[in-house]
Amino acid sequence: MRTRALLLIAVGLAGCIPQVEPPASYRTPPFGGPVGGPVGEPAEGPAEPVADPVPDEPPQDTLGAAEEPDRRVGTVALPAASSKPAWEARPVAADAVEVEASTYTVRSGDTLRRIADRTGAGLDAIARANGIASPYTVRIGQRLDIPAGRYHLVRSGETGIAIARAYGVEWSRIVSANVLAEPYTLSAGRRIVIPGTAAGQSRASERAAAFRLDVDDILTGGEPALAQNQAPARPVSRPTRKLPPTTPVAPPVRLAGGGFGWPVDGRVVKRFGPGASGERSDGIKIAVPLSTPIRATADGVVAYAGDGIKALGGLVIIKHGGGWTSVYGHAAKLLVSRGQSVKRGQTIALSGDTGFAADRPEVHFELRKGRTPVDPQGQLPQT
Repeated sequence: MRTRALLLIAVGLAGCIPQVEPPASYRTPPFGGPVGGPVGEPAEGPAEPVADPVPDEPPQDTLGAAEEPDRRVGTVALPAASSKPAWEARPVAADAVEVEASTYTVRSGDTLRRIADRTGAGLDAIARANGIASPYTVRIGQRLDIPAGRYHLVRSGETGIAIARAYGVEWSRIVSANVLAEPYTLSAGRRIVIPGTAAGQSRASERAAAFRLDVDDILTGGEPALAQNQAPARPVSRPTRKLPPTTPVAPPVRLAGGGFGWPVDGRVVKRFGPGASGERSDGIKIAVPLSTPIRATADGVVAYAGDGIKALGGLVIIKHGGGWTSVYGHAAKLLVSRGQSVKRGQTIALSGDTGFAADRPEVHFELRKGRTPVDPQGQLPQT
C-alpha cells in the first residue's frame, strides 16, 4: 500500500510539470541532411619584388558570430564535394599598418610599387592622391603626397570577406574606400585602405561578431586574391570534382543567348521591391511543393553554394557574364558546388523551407546586374 501511494504521488507531480514544445527552428525538413595591373616604369633601374608575408596567428573565431533573431532556419543538405568557403579556409590577421600623411621625393630606380613598399601606403591610394593614371609612371625628383590611412597587405588566397571580418568592418565600406570596381578581384601584394572600426572592438571575436554576410559581400568579396602571375582556374563540369576553396575561378565573360528562364514553375507569393510594412525584397518568392527541382535560369558558373546567409537558408549564387548574377534561396538540398559550370534548365538544388522562409516551401529568386537587384519578372518569360 505504501509503495502504491508513493507511485500515485509521483504521477501527480509529473502531471504538474509543464510540457515545452521544441522551437520551430529545430524542425528537420524531409530532405534535411548533415547539418592587379601595371605598376609603372622605374625612374631608373629595376623594381624590387614585393614581399608576401604570411601572418603567424590568423584569427580562428567563427564567421557570423552575431546571432539573428530566433526564427526557424531548417537544415540544409550540402553537396558531398562541398567545403569551407574561401573566407573561412583562409583566415586573415588584422595586421594593417598605420601610415601618417607625408611627402615622398622620387629617387632613381623608383616605381610606384616600390614607393608603396617603402611608405606602407597603397599603390592605388598614392596614384589617386597625385592624379597618376595607369601605367603609373613617375619621374626622378617628383614630389608625391602619401595619404594617411590604415593599410592591409593582401596575401594570396585572401578574400574581401575575410579581410572585412578580421577588422570588423563592412566589406562595402572597404569597396568604397578603395574605389574598387567590377570584378572586384584582389591581387596579392596590393595594399588596401581599411576604414575605422566602431569604438571598443578590439578582440577578434568582437570584430567577427560585428560582421554580417550578405549576397553583395559574396558577389564582390568572395573570390580569393590572385597570386602574382596567377591565372584563375577554369570552371569544372561536375560537383564531384573539387576545386580548393582558395583557388580563384574565372567567371563567364558574357551572358549566353536565350535570356533567362524561370527557376521553378509555381505561384509568385512575394514580389520585388518594397512591401506593405516598408521592408524591401531584392527578389521574388515562388511557392512550390517540397523538393521541387530548382533550375539554373541561364548558363553560368556557381559562385557560391552553402548556407552562410541565415535568412536565405540553402543558397546558390550563379554568375552569368555580362554583369548578371542569379540567386536561389530557401533550398533544402544543394546539388552543385562553387566553381562548377551549369547550363540553363539544369537542376541545381531542391526546394525547401530553410532560412526565414514562410511556413511553406518556397524559392527566393533574384537577378542582379552588377551590384543592383533587378525585378526578375521583368526579365523572365511571361506565363
